[in-house]
Amino acid sequence: MDRTEKEEMVSWLKQMFDESATIVVTHYSGLTVGEMTELRAKMREAGAGFKVSKNRLTRLALDGTAINDLSDMFKGPTGIAYSADPVAAAKVAVNFAKDNEKLVVLGGAFGEQLLDVAGINALAKLPSLDEIRGSLVGLLQAPATKVAGVLQAPAGQVARVIGAYASSEAA
Repeated sequence: MDRTEKEEMVSWLKQMFDESATIVVTHYSGLTVGEMTELRAKMREAGAGFKVSKNRLTRLALDGTAINDLSDMFKGPTGIAYSADPVAAAKVAVNFAKDNEKLVVLGGAFGEQLLDVAGINALAKLPSLDEIRGSLVGLLQAPATKVAGVLQAPAGQVARVIGAYASSEAA
């Protein structure tokens, strides 16, 4: 990696730290290429990303940011899970770590707030943005269907009364 590539990587990392709602720092020692590919695929499905970079370059990118204190976590084979969705990166990283003990969650950041492992685990238990949207749509649609049912009920009752009256007159 030449100097230009390193500068581009630091610039990209700095931009990623600024634009991401959640950052999860992990150790991935012992993960096979297949397992790493699977992790990246799960991250992409959730709208998140997973990046492995040199620790020195990552610390340079963190320098001067609000989450500069994350620099202490970048020792050894570290990977960074990130997402604009506040829950996606944490959820995928924690769930993958449950199934594979070679991925260890070290901590991370939520906005400018630094989180330890317990904080990341708590964040992973929250519903995702899509799940919350689905719940809201369900809540908004439920009253509308109830209103439509209530409005249709009197019309149905009137139709049944008229039908019964018509049949009694015919008899």
